[in-house]
Amino acid sequence: MLELRKAPFSARFGMTVIAAYCLVALLAPMIAPYGEAEIVAPPLEPWSAEFVFGTDQIGRDLLSRLIYGARNTMGIAVATTILSFLVGGALGLAAAIAGGWLDQVLSRTVDILMAIPSLIFALMLLTMFGSSVQSLVFIIALLDSTRVFRLTRSVSVGIAVMEYVEVARLRGEGLPWIMRREILPGILSPLVAEFGLRFSFVFLTIAALSFLGLGIQPPTADWGSMVRDNASMIQFARFDLKAALTPMIPAATIALLTIAVNMVVDWFLHKSSGLKS
Repeated sequence: MLELRKAPFSARFGMTVIAAYCLVALLAPMIAPYGEAEIVAPPLEPWSAEFVFGTDQIGRDLLSRLIYGARNTMGIAVATTILSFLVGGALGLAAAIAGGWLDQVLSRTVDILMAIPSLIFALMLLTMFGSSVQSLVFIIALLDSTRVFRLTRSVSVGIAVMEYVEVARLRGEGLPWIMRREILPGILSPLVAEFGLRFSFVFLTIAALSFLGLGIQPPTADWGSMVRDNASMIQFARFDLKAALTPMIPAATIALLTIAVNMVVDWFLHKSSGLKS
């Protein structure tokens, strides 16, 4: 608690925004005025006391979909990031400790996957396997795990040759024990910071795929698809400024969360580096 009080304003602001988003996501059914896919009014209703941000192209309340979108977009992003770290982190540790042919095979496979632009690769795989939530999570986690593998391997290689690791090997400890007890504590700080950055990239990737129509599918609320569905309202800026701002609102929620996460990550990296302010 004392460390949080000493944190700079940017970090406290970031943590406040993240906490607010998480609260909205958890309490979405209780605080949303209407259901996620409920048609409650004529299409494209203007902003009013009843419909704070108006309605979308088929008459669903945009505020309610924005609230449910926090649960769907953030929940999928968190699940994807955790899976990418489990896969990439475990393989990176194994490659650093075992070395030899295992390291070469894993490293060259990762090089091949990273040589393909991730968004194009994701679009291709989603077209092949479908745009279900399960496919979205596994495909993005697979592509993102290559970055996690690179980081985990690079920070683990230096620790894997330390004397206490060699002692553990001579004692007959197995690879999983050495990974968990000897290597992981020494690389936890950069991995935690990378988790925040990876979450931001995954979050933006899901929003981009939804905007392109291959992410989270209707009627599930998602901020990326909300930008796409309401983008045509920008052309009415001369007649109704509020209507033109409607597609900007989900875009602003994406930007605000990304900025908040990066503020917290920057503070954590500064703390873990041991540098004085």
